[in-house]
Amino acid sequence: MRPSITIYLASLVAYTLAISNNGSIPLYKDPSAPVEDRVTDLLSRMTVEEKAAQLLQGDLRNWIDISDGILNQTGLEWSMRARAGSFYVGVAIPWKMLSDGIKTGQDYLVQNTTLGIPAWVQSEGIHGFLIPNATIFNSPLAHACSFNPPLVEKMAKAIAQEARALGVNQIFGPLADLARELRFGRVEETFGEDGYLTGELAHAYVKGLQSGNVSAMVKHFAAFASPEQGINCAPVHGGERELRTTYLPPFKRAIIDAGALSIMSAYHSYDGVPAVADKHTLTDILRGEWGYKYFVMSDAGATDRLCKDFKMCRSAPIDSEAIVNFALPAGNDVEMGGGSFNFEKIPEMVESGKLSIDIVNQAVSRQLRAKFEAGLFENPFTGVSEEDQVKYIHTPEVIELARQLDAESIVLLENHGNVLPLKKDANIAYGDYVPYRSQYRGVTPLDGIKATSTGTVTYAKGCERWSNDQSGFDEAIAAAESADVAVVVVGTWSRDQNELWAGLNATTGEHVDISSLNLVGAMPHLVKAIIDTGKPTVVVFSSGKPITEPWISDAASALVQQFYPSEQGGHALADVLFGDVNPSGKLSVSFPFDIGTTPIYYDYLNSARAYPDPGAVYANGSMKFGHSYVLQSPLPLYEFGYGKSYSTFAYSNIKLSASTASPTDIVTISVDITNDSTRDGAEVVQLYVQDVVASVVVPNKQLRGFSKVLIPAGATKTVKVDVAIADLGLWDISMKYVVEPGEFTFHVGSSSKDIRGNITLTVVA
Repeated sequence: MRPSITIYLASLVAYTLAISNNGSIPLYKDPSAPVEDRVTDLLSRMTVEEKAAQLLQGDLRNWIDISDGILNQTGLEWSMRARAGSFYVGVAIPWKMLSDGIKTGQDYLVQNTTLGIPAWVQSEGIHGFLIPNATIFNSPLAHACSFNPPLVEKMAKAIAQEARALGVNQIFGPLADLARELRFGRVEETFGEDGYLTGELAHAYVKGLQSGNVSAMVKHFAAFASPEQGINCAPVHGGERELRTTYLPPFKRAIIDAGALSIMSAYHSYDGVPAVADKHTLTDILRGEWGYKYFVMSDAGATDRLCKDFKMCRSAPIDSEAIVNFALPAGNDVEMGGGSFNFEKIPEMVESGKLSIDIVNQAVSRQLRAKFEAGLFENPFTGVSEEDQVKYIHTPEVIELARQLDAESIVLLENHGNVLPLKKDANIAYGDYVPYRSQYRGVTPLDGIKATSTGTVTYAKGCERWSNDQSGFDEAIAAAESADVAVVVVGTWSRDQNELWAGLNATTGEHVDISSLNLVGAMPHLVKAIIDTGKPTVVVFSSGKPITEPWISDAASALVQQFYPSEQGGHALADVLFGDVNPSGKLSVSFPFDIGTTPIYYDYLNSARAYPDPGAVYANGSMKFGHSYVLQSPLPLYEFGYGKSYSTFAYSNIKLSASTASPTDIVTISVDITNDSTRDGAEVVQLYVQDVVASVVVPNKQLRGFSKVLIPAGATKTVKVDVAIADLGLWDISMKYVVEPGEFTFHVGSSSKDIRGNITLTVVA
């Protein structure tokens, strides 16, 4: 009885301390009070130690032994005293252990601390809630190929449902980074190369997640994904105009327009200034220009880089006070774990006069404001009972959603002779590299093909993805020769975070950067061997970034791109291969002919790629010499927005709602789309805008609208896209955002290259 009495008394003390002198409930605990009044009231009650604790991240493993779930009471009390603002729970443990551990932490904070401030409970979730046996969706790079923001929003709602059922209230996502440096290992995590598409999908993700009362943390602020040499965390080179024109718009769309409650800063430096200590972006722009009210958190160990990597302070021993004075006043409010926990120095720095309490109060206010807005004080723990968890996690409805999104994300690159869709009674030879642990989780391509085909399916491994060993080729060739058609799946591979950081091989992922986009080891030779049998061969690229094997585009009967799939990826692939789903995916990232021709994004500045004079090396070894480049093309093999369908679509009757407009107007572009095939299909109508004459150098064209529309065979639909003229501005020579008077041409088409028509608008002052 003694331990339970102690706990009861501690709870009673905490409750008593939270009552004001006149016996009423404190203002900050009144959910009907204005948020700003609640923030002011709570801040006035906090000690500097309590304030510092709000600016540090704890970890579930501080009080739960994840091998057996045993509680470490000492660790719990210490963590909730020193690192109480949030705690990380992205560990692979059973649902009940996770939920119980979270509840223990939140209960302690609410019941056993003076002020009862609940924590953010944080995990990962860019393609599914990070917990064993939750639903695995496909990668964000794939999501973007769907060009379907409502479907991405629906996915985010499902992720929130699963996370919230175990008590997780904050997810590290979405990314608003752009895939403009293809050597970078984390391309798969992005929504592609284009800022407009990324902004729309990140906006949808934030809205979906937060509609389920789980906070989004938009990352990595800002311009992180274009590092020097493509190497993780390396410097990013660029100027103010590029930052504002290219990199910041998708962040603003996700953060301001969608109302994201938190932001994660980044590891890199931009133009010589570390993102974690960049006052210009974190304060001048984010807070001053955009009016953002909530908090920014560093990435894991990122603050240490100020000393250890950027060499801006002593690193042995690390100068924690210098780090605090670099990061906190700049606007990086909260420090994630994974480093030296430099923000623990805050109380003694305030006491010694080395840090202003006003700066601390500002950061804590942003943290508290987000917590009040999210309703954490009213509902600190959202987990459901153990028996009800299966009603929220990995439900049939969510599994079907994963399959649908995956299928809509698949891109048909080539279909020579209309070899696709396959007949279901065809005899199929299937070969691949084996996705890691696919035998334990998810539907493999082989599973999906077998489930759909009514013919004979023969499997031959062919080769390992990481090996030059061709000893399995004979079996694969024999299987292909005995079949009607061969399906070969090749590509890149990644691993979970534990394996990546353990140093196991991979060709994509965090800190897994590459110098070539070619297939690795025996894979290209396997593809050639199967094609050389003379049997129709469908090649599937399953990858986390573009593959540069242009010869396959010509030699294969069909070529399909499936960026890293969901747990339903095999079914989704079979749906497309056999025609149960008409492919509608469009590339969210351009494919170069070779890594040496990058960057290859479509929205290059005027004057780039102005005089292409490509050379070539042909299959027979002969060469054609050019100049740009001598033996290659500076143009993409497959451009942004490209993707074939089993249907064909004709564009006609492009109209503008007005021929002239002012900067405050909204205009509507309409176009008739006719499905002139015998199969129902979906087309992604894309609208690109060209500023005909500008006062500074601007992109040659930019995506400014799109619409995915399902059109029955033989039918015509009118598609309308609205464009705000205010979105057609530029950052002028004085670095002011202006919409300049003049002509703007709207290009309407099926990709950034396949333009079917255009119409010009005149903007007047």
